[in-house]
Amino acid sequence: MSENAKYEYKVVIYREALLGSIFLGGSRVNPVRYSEFLNNNAQEGWRVKTMEREIRREFIFFKREAFVTILERKIAS
Repeated sequence: MSENAKYEYKVVIYREALLGSIFLGGSRVNPVRYSEFLNNNAQEGWRVKTMEREIRREFIFFKREAFVTILERKIAS
């Protein structure tokens, strides 16, 4: 990589719909849909720089899994 390379970043919070949390009390990220999300972004030149899994509370009683994903891509010169 060139020292003069410039990058741009995108922060995305990926989570499933709230409906699963309401009916099941909790919702997990679907790995197939998350893979599709990552592959779609990769086709646009984005790559995962870092990601973190977290459990988010919704309406006090419900929980759902989310991934905070930071994407990076090189800016064309």
